[in-house]
Amino acid sequence: MINTSSIEWSSFKAELLQYPGLLLQFQYATDKWVNANYHITEIKQATITSVDCGGVMNAWTEIIVQLWEPTEEEEGRAMQVKKALSIIDLVESKLALNPKGIVKIEFGNSEFDTRQMYPGEFKIDGDNLIINLTPDATQCKAINRGGSCGTTATGEECCAPAQPEKRKIELVNLTADQNSCTPGNGCC
Repeated sequence: MINTSSIEWSSFKAELLQYPGLLLQFQYATDKWVNANYHITEIKQATITSVDCGGVMNAWTEIIVQLWEPTEEEEGRAMQVKKALSIIDLVESKLALNPKGIVKIEFGNSEFDTRQMYPGEFKIDGDNLIINLTPDATQCKAINRGGSCGTTATGEECCAPAQPEKRKIELVNLTADQNSCTPGNGCC
């Protein structure tokens, strides 16, 4: 997987453990915040196995924390980091989360299509631990490995199926030591 802003599950959790008494807030776009009354509805672990356009197999694990905004406002309800940690403990008591798994936060509401984003900067602002979310993007792993996506300098396409190697066939005259027909000798 290629990205510039990912964080592993062990680092994400270690960051939260430093600030149990703060309120956990998420900013998903400029001046756009997940409502303070959000719920962590589930934590998912997904093992991804893929083959890219260059024919290379890739594998990684993602830990996806899903946030949900209730339609009804809940006054005075804002999640403290220690509440998020208690949900994490509950999940981990039933599912061993890969400490090297890449963390994504899944969120959407009526104004923002549901998507998975990376936790970016962790920032303390007063009583709040703010996690700025950064968008995920599609990528070409072949280009990142130094290959190409499209046409190479030799005219091959990296996304085309691999061509079988051409073999040279050596012709052998199996009848050289035997009587054989040759043009004009009357045997044919």
